[in-house]
Amino acid sequence: MDQASKRRTERPAEGVIQFRAEHQRRVLSAAELGPVFEALSGWRCLLFRLGAIGQDACRYEGVGFGNVSARLMPFTAGRGRRSFLVSGTQTGGRERLSPADFARVTSYDVKKNLVISDGPCLPSSESLTHAMIYDLAPEVRVVIHGHCPEPFESRRRLRLPTTAPEVGYGTPEMAFEVARLFRDTTLSETGVFAMGGHPDGVVAFGRSVSEAGGRLVSILAAAMSAAVLKP
Repeated sequence: MDQASKRRTERPAEGVIQFRAEHQRRVLSAAELGPVFEALSGWRCLLFRLGAIGQDACRYEGVGFGNVSARLMPFTAGRGRRSFLVSGTQTGGRERLSPADFARVTSYDVKKNLVISDGPCLPSSESLTHAMIYDLAPEVRVVIHGHCPEPFESRRRLRLPTTAPEVGYGTPEMAFEVARLFRDTTLSETGVFAMGGHPDGVVAFGRSVSEAGGRLVSILAAAMSAAVLKP
């Protein structure tokens, strides 16, 4: 049986994944995980401890939040085929992730609301957003989506580019909003934006894990510093 015939369309619980997921469940090899896997996992663990990634019965109706991804070779692939490793859907509640908690997105079509992937679990519900960033900025190697109340609440003062409040997470509309921010704001230079319709949602990206993670932590620190200085 070939790869295409093995692949099946999976529809997980409503309210988590919004896209049509064509996913082949299988173990990913070390080569498929890529050399960035360990660094990506380390930064994710740090963000979990900071509360930007996690799961809390008192937040977001108890649904896990936050995800990370990294581009995989070949970096010369065209739009719609820029494969990336991404944390699995609803893995936010685990402090440390293993290779079994990641998926590899091999191709995608934002207009068709389609993500094609393989690996031990289904890819993050925000995979289309990650895909759009990689399509628009081929130099970007890592995307991190955290939930940070302080920067989100201070997004106007911090001048964070922000997606429209009526646009939901994980949808083609969100991906197209990201494209608008690339076109109409300084996002391509700053690498951080807020998701206006996704409470506390903040996304950072960069040319390395440390650049993307550093941008998210820096904006978190800036928001917290301002809170301390308030009369």
